[in-house]
Amino acid sequence: QVQLVESGGGLVQAGGSLRLSCAASGTIFGSSVMGWYRQVPGKQRELVATITRSHSTNYADSVKGRFTISRDNAKNTVDLQMNSLKPEDTGVYYCNVKDFRGDNWGQGTQVTVSS
Repeated sequence: QVQLVESGGGLVQAGGSLRLSCAASGTIFGSSVMGWYRQVPGKQRELVATITRSHSTNYADSVKGRFTISRDNAKNTVDLQMNSLKPEDTGVYYCNVKDFRGDNWGQGTQVTVSS
């Protein structure tokens, strides 16, 4: 079992920046993929970015060039640097660790971007 604790959400004006952090505890396997997803009311949770242990990354098209995901394998943390934020980036952001056992989710942190 993996426990995830997120921090760093908040309210920011369009064009601003936020940094989300997630600390994982428990058994983190080398094959695990860490990532961030977001959800708005009435819509499905969607992928924002993922990163493997070897730091291979994958981004949603809507955030490419604006968001950067990073991972510290020694500390079992994953961060999401979000720049040039847009109102459509508003949502609850969830940290995720995916391994052969399935998905583990954090409690979510609210990000609100005002226009």
